[in-house]
Amino acid sequence: MERGRLFQRRRLCRFCHDSTPLDYKDVGLLRNFLTERGRIIPRRTSGNCLRHQRRLTVAIKRARQIALLSFAEER
Repeated sequence: MERGRLFQRRRLCRFCHDSTPLDYKDVGLLRNFLTERGRIIPRRTSGNCLRHQRRLTVAIKRARQIALLSFAEER
């Protein structure tokens, strides 16, 4: 019995494809890249390129420092 190969299409970086600006003040956009517990979603899951994933991480950390985002969600 021959099984079909699993093929997942490579995700496109949202920021490269749409040329969406990445800003730490855009809390709605940053929340899309956080889990329910407040952790940053990894690059392999989100589909971001390396450059934009690093910038996204810095933006999330800046937003946390000035209390736009919480560090962890309450239980």
